[in-house]
Amino acid sequence: MTSAAIQIISPTWIAPVIPAGALLLNHSLVIEGDRIVALAPHADALARFPDVPDLELEGHLLTPGFVNVHGHAAMTLLRGIADDREMMDWLTNWIWPIESELVSDQFVYDGTRLAALEMIMGGTTCAADTYFFPEAASRAFTQMHFRAQVGMPVLQFANAWARNEEDHIHKGLAFRDSIKNSSLVTTAFAPHSPYSVTDDGFNRVQLYAEQLDLPIHLHLHETATEVTDSIRDHGARPIERMNKLGILSPSLQAVHMTQLRDDEIEMLALNGVHVAHCPESNMKLASGFCPVGKLKARNINVAIGTDGAASNNDLDMIQETRSASLLSKATTGDATCLDAQTCLEMMTINGARFLGLEEEIGSLEPGKLADITAVDLSHPAFQPIYNPISQLIYTASARDVSNVWIGGKRVMDNRQLPETDTQSILAATRQWRQKITAVINKQP
Repeated sequence: MTSAAIQIISPTWIAPVIPAGALLLNHSLVIEGDRIVALAPHADALARFPDVPDLELEGHLLTPGFVNVHGHAAMTLLRGIADDREMMDWLTNWIWPIESELVSDQFVYDGTRLAALEMIMGGTTCAADTYFFPEAASRAFTQMHFRAQVGMPVLQFANAWARNEEDHIHKGLAFRDSIKNSSLVTTAFAPHSPYSVTDDGFNRVQLYAEQLDLPIHLHLHETATEVTDSIRDHGARPIERMNKLGILSPSLQAVHMTQLRDDEIEMLALNGVHVAHCPESNMKLASGFCPVGKLKARNINVAIGTDGAASNNDLDMIQETRSASLLSKATTGDATCLDAQTCLEMMTINGARFLGLEEEIGSLEPGKLADITAVDLSHPAFQPIYNPISQLIYTASARDVSNVWIGGKRVMDNRQLPETDTQSILAATRQWRQKITAVINKQP
């Protein structure tokens, strides 16, 4: 390995996440190829690698890249559509009619590129995505050099990508085969929700997931209506039904979880289920509140997701995590709930654990992939700085991210993306806005 493949980054602070609570002052992080090889005091790093340029980032906090564990990247093209509406009205009268007319391979490719651009600029280096045409999403993420779990959608209803559950699973497995050698993209089964997949569909998903050692990514207990409808249609709450079907396991990535009884929390803990908390989307659609404090008290892994920009309306992981902290404090009456360090873990190592990638990403440790985010805390609004991690969680936003590395590649350099054709992404977005507006104008 030549010195050209070695990089030294020297910020004011490094928050490696592991060991928990560690904060390194005036240290350097060294990358060789795509992996971290050392964290050392600044002078020691320069002595060990004397001929390597040193990227000094004064006033910056270096953290692991943020991991967004739930979203629908292509729906970024629908940002702001029918805001301030009840969830089922928003879905059935606005989102689904637009999707039925316009969703295609090109729609997903262009929307995913826009989402990846936004996420990279906000310090996110890895995301779980679930939508139609996963092939197009995977192609877009790969071109953006972005790490992603791209779900294989499963629904009983026909759509532009597949006809029925069997067709979804067949096409999903073909997609899995197409990306099995990717260094950036992994996959998971993504049955949409208990109300859109049959028992037979879940049985087949569970069987294949077990055989292929794949996770299952599922919207679950998102709204009170979902729960009451399940009792009416299946004689059981959704979690109870999933448990009977064998879906509850360490392979389950359960999304939202706003309607939980204590006995259901115990069921999640006993089965090792992972939970994606999407507070801003849940608040905006008035879906409810995920009891994060109770989940963490039972050692359930909880990570942060933004959901899609159509229901958020951004993909800013810093602000999302701040919302999670403040919402938890407000709903529990406990100001100590979800402290800043816990929040940083939720948006990094917990997200990596959620995706089964904790051995590769989620913390800044020698041997791990160099997925790294640098946040500029030099603005007067951050001063004085007593605890940079607190300033990250309670003061910063995506716009304070200055540099991002994914697998050792510097994909954002001083707020510029040198290898990304940003103008073509924005031009495609403008074209889709015209098409989407035309569909909206036809609405009764």
